[in-house]
This record gives sequence, C-alpha cells and structure tokens, in this order.
Amino acid sequence: MLPAAQRGWLGFAGVLAASAVVLLGILHADDSRPGAADVRVGALVDGARPSWWQRAALAADFLGEPVGAAVLVLAVVTGCLLLRRPRAAVLVVAGAGLTVVTTTLLKHVVGRTINGGYLSYPSGHTAFLTALAVSLTLLAIGGAGRTAGALLVSTAALAAGAVMGWAQVALGAHYPTDVLGGWCTALAVTPATAWLVDRTADAAGARPADRGPRTRLDPPDMPRR
Repeated sequence: MLPAAQRGWLGFAGVLAASAVVLLGILHADDSRPGAADVRVGALVDGARPSWWQRAALAADFLGEPVGAAVLVLAVVTGCLLLRRPRAAVLVVAGAGLTVVTTTLLKHVVGRTINGGYLSYPSGHTAFLTALAVSLTLLAIGGAGRTAGALLVSTAALAAGAVMGWAQVALGAHYPTDVLGGWCTALAVTPATAWLVDRTADAAGARPADRGPRTRLDPPDMPRR
C-alpha cells in the first residue's frame, strides 16, 4: 500500500505535518477566539455566498458525520474487496479510523473551543476526508513513478482538504487553523498506517506454515545422497 518510490517523500511530509499539528496546537491551546489568520481566511469564505452555498457546505459536512462517513467507508471497502485488494480495504478502515481517533484525542489535549465550548482543534471532518482520499490514491498509483505519484497524492489530499475545510469554515464549525491541523493530522497518520499495514501483511505472509507435531505415520527425514 505504500509504494517504495513514495516512501521517502511521504515520510518527510508526515514529519513536517506532525510538527505543524504540534505547533498549531501549542499556539491555540485553551483558546476560544480566532487568530489573525483565521479572521482573514474566514472573511474570504464568508464573502462569497451564492444560492447553493449552504446546501453544498452541508452536503460536504455530511460526509464527515458518523452516518455519512460510515456509508462512504463501507462503499469504498466494498469496492476494494471486489477488486481483490484486501490491504487497501484494511488501510481505508485503519487509516480513517486512526486519524479520527487521533484528532479526537488532540481536541481534549489542546482544549481549543468554538461556538460556546465545542472542542475544535483539529478538525476531525477534514482529517477524515483527507485520510480517505490519500488511502484511495495510494491504491491507485501502483507502479507510478515518484514524481507522478507525489503529484497525485498531493492533489487528492489538497482537494479533499479544501472541500471539507471550506465547508467547516463556511458553516462556522471550525476555524481555518483547525482545518489546517486536521489536514496535517491525516498526512501524518495515513502514510504511517499504510506502512504498518504493509509490514504486518508481509510478516504474516512470510510466516512458515505450522506442520504440527510429527506422528508415527510421518516418514523420517532421509538425508540426500
């Protein structure tokens, strides 16, 4: 699930993303107000509201809600199993699950709030959709070269993060820096999960079959002449 050509840059990107999550968490710990960057970005999002604005934002937001996320994951896992890609199915569940668990734990550690006390940093919705997009792209790139693979993974992560991030800011559910923290959390957790899935599956496949204890009916091992 983690092609050799992509391991180096994904590992480096994961370290940078994890560092950004920690730094943003420290800067906004126990805070309940938007920062300067939040105000500027929020003003840009609020400045354009066509007729479809709220419907589109709510539709995107639904994909990160428990019911929407469960339906989305189930559909993707079913597709992976039909394609006979069990590792991809495991990565979709484990990658998205561990990413959401990580954001939930970080919310309680950081303690940043919005809308009268709701924990907001980092955005679990943004993290979930980004993790799912990265998992699917890792499945798709296969034997692609380093440059092509990096471009595809980056594009998918940016697109998923931008769509869900826009929806969260537009609906007032998260500050822009919450969205950035969720996006970076997915970039840190998902490649690491893919590496772990590969290592676990490879170790299980390399394990010799257990022949069981020798019985009296088993012929003795004869030396070759």
